[in-house]
Amino acid sequence: MSFEELGIEEVLLKGIHSLGFTEPTPIQEQAIPVLLSGTQDFVGLAQTGTGKTAAFGLPLLQLIDTNARVPQALMVCPTRELCMQITKDLMSFAQFKKGVKTVAVYGGASISQQIRDLRQGAQVVVATPGRLIDLIERKAIDLNNIDFIVLDEADEMLNMGFRDDIEFILKNSPNRKSIWLFSATMPPEVRQVSKRYMDKPHEITIGRMNSSNVNIDHQHYVTSGVNRYQTLKRIIDFNPGIYGIIFTRTKADAQSITESLIREGYDIEALHGDLTQVQRDKVMGRFREKSIQLLIATDVAARGIDVKDITHVINYELPDDIEVYTHRSGRTGRAGKNGVCISILTSRELYRLRQIEKLINNTFHKMDIPSGKDVCRKQFFHFIDKLLKADISHGEYETYIPLLKEKFEDVSKEEILQRVAALEFDRFLQYYENAADLNMRDDRRSDRQSPQRDRGDRGESSRGQGQGRTISRSSSRDEGRGSSSGAGFKKLFVNLGTKDGFYKASFLQFILDMSDLSKEVLGKIDMKDMNTWVEIEGGAANQMIKSLDGKKFKGRRIRMNDAETGGSRNNY
Repeated sequence: MSFEELGIEEVLLKGIHSLGFTEPTPIQEQAIPVLLSGTQDFVGLAQTGTGKTAAFGLPLLQLIDTNARVPQALMVCPTRELCMQITKDLMSFAQFKKGVKTVAVYGGASISQQIRDLRQGAQVVVATPGRLIDLIERKAIDLNNIDFIVLDEADEMLNMGFRDDIEFILKNSPNRKSIWLFSATMPPEVRQVSKRYMDKPHEITIGRMNSSNVNIDHQHYVTSGVNRYQTLKRIIDFNPGIYGIIFTRTKADAQSITESLIREGYDIEALHGDLTQVQRDKVMGRFREKSIQLLIATDVAARGIDVKDITHVINYELPDDIEVYTHRSGRTGRAGKNGVCISILTSRELYRLRQIEKLINNTFHKMDIPSGKDVCRKQFFHFIDKLLKADISHGEYETYIPLLKEKFEDVSKEEILQRVAALEFDRFLQYYENAADLNMRDDRRSDRQSPQRDRGDRGESSRGQGQGRTISRSSSRDEGRGSSSGAGFKKLFVNLGTKDGFYKASFLQFILDMSDLSKEVLGKIDMKDMNTWVEIEGGAANQMIKSLDGKKFKGRRIRMNDAETGGSRNNY
């Protein structure tokens, strides 16, 4: 089916054809004929990147009266970035339709300028909830003439706490003809809004509800908690052409990992809630221009990001709410292109992976973490491909050929290649020369078991792994639940106890702050009056000892060592 067959008017067809669109996507094919009626409430469930903006944008642009300079169509979306993107797309669709004016209103920009833009007359308003309500209360916008309301990424808006705002907006648009709701998932909150404000909506689902984009390859890697950061680096290095987003649970993780990767030479910036709007715009601008290869973000900060050609999404940790996985993965594999969504897990998290598989109706592929040699080989051939594809048509390189021939007269082609490789890869090869195997080889507990502590580190060495640190402090677990001795865990002795003013939670925070390790590497903590025994994954034990042993606490020297070799109940 073509756009012509869907009933799109000629002037809009000219606009979309100029953008290279020839055939409608499934959501466009099913939604546009219904929405062109203008009177039918509508619910469209489809993943991001499936063409939803055109599905509601083209009918709206066709239905508005360009002679009336009042707001007739209102689109509400969760974030500034999405608001700006929708506005840009609508202007592109309507580039040949005279008299159409679209205004974007969102926080972080001058409200005075936005009020001036509205007063000049606009038929279409694209807004974030908070700024729109501010304009309503200032009487700077009148919703009485609004015929059509679009709620885009409705599940995201409700998840961000905008339910009261959405209800306020709907109550203040009494003369609307229809509401069009688009969402990737259909949680109860979205269903409740639909039932309360919509009249027998026409509902379509593209793919199975909550299912993931078929163009996305879902992969997972299993490692120990202490090696999560090193695994991230290994994955990035194994994909030299990567252009992607790394998701973390907290803004502290996002900032810490970014700082560590920048120190090690990666092109990356962080996007989190502590950034000002100016800083956020600058980061997003650099990412869109591909001046940076990677963006690391929290779920809240990344909402509404619409960037083309993202090759990879990496979950440094799985989201707390498994439905958020759908939105993370939807950042790649857009507009018919293929993408990869990677999750880094410990063995105790596999049960959550199975929950996500059921949610998205898709299967994860278990991947082996590449060895150091695999990474070097992949980087080397990527470099050779770049070398062979280098554009030499614009320089006067032929003037240097005689001099180069003379310079390399006694050097064989093989030696030249070796020297080029050495210049490009010497540091890289040294870094990975003694790289450890980061894979978890003991998956016996698998996905059928309930969540429990990762016992499978086996004392893996981090030798050859550079300056990377375990960053995450956000994993939630009960440090006192059961014994984890044996199977890859060591027991450490430390001469601090309850008489030093500690209780279990404060002691846990103290040793984590001192060592910069994450909670997930710890097992049982057994506190006494004068001392404490700490169970810890073998690969993290030395880092913990080095961080605490010999330091001072309230003027007293801390002593920490391996309880099996240097500490006992009678030593201190």
